[in-house]
Amino acid sequence: MPLISSFLILIMLTAALAALFFEDLLNSIIAAGLVSLIAAVLFYFLKAPDVAMTEAAIGAGLTTAIFVLALYKTERGES
Repeated sequence: MPLISSFLILIMLTAALAALFFEDLLNSIIAAGLVSLIAAVLFYFLKAPDVAMTEAAIGAGLTTAIFVLALYKTERGES
C-alpha cells in the first residue's frame, strides 16, 4: 500500500507542476483535474470514501468542467 500511495503522490506532484508550467490553459486545466482525481483516489485509500466521492464529483468533475466552459467563453488573444 505505501508503494502505491507513493507512486500516486509522485504522479500528483508531476501533474501539479505540469499544470503550473503548461503554456496552453486547456492543458493546465486537465492537469489540475488530474490532481483532484488522484487526491480522490488517495482519500479512498485512506478509508474516507465520502470525502473521495465529494472530491471526485466536485474537484475533478464540476470544477474542471466550469474551468473548461469559462475558457471557451473567453476570447483567446495572440501574445
